[in-house]
Amino acid sequence: MAFHLAQFNVAHAKYPINDPQMKGFVDLLASVNEAGERSKGFVWILKDDTGTAVNYNPYNDPYLLVNMTVWETIEDLKNFAYSGAHGDIFRRRREWFQPMEKESTVLWWIAKGSLPTVEEGKAKLNQLWENGPTAEAFSLKKIFQP
Repeated sequence: MAFHLAQFNVAHAKYPINDPQMKGFVDLLASVNEAGERSKGFVWILKDDTGTAVNYNPYNDPYLLVNMTVWETIEDLKNFAYSGAHGDIFRRRREWFQPMEKESTVLWWIAKGSLPTVEEGKAKLNQLWENGPTAEAFSLKKIFQP
């Protein structure tokens, strides 16, 4: 069976998403998502009609933003996350987001052709928090192969 890499992350905003202090982040979101969709190895991104995932609120906390993507390989995810437009936003994240006390990103392998759900991403992140990295829910710090 062939696999793809699912990625789910959370970020704790310093301000409400519609606050003027979040404008720099919000203004870049759609273009960064579009850049991701053009990236090598991109498969899928969670988004609604706005072209973003800011309206998803699985934690019932308007300050806790989520993101979910699927990639062909870990290398493809890393190349997008740490370079280009996303890399620029990632380096500026402290302008808009609080540091997280726990791991903010979880990865897991899914069957090629399937897509994860927000509920699954939330469960995988909780699993990482409770058990540390395992083959079922891991981070970029400790990677497991499918």
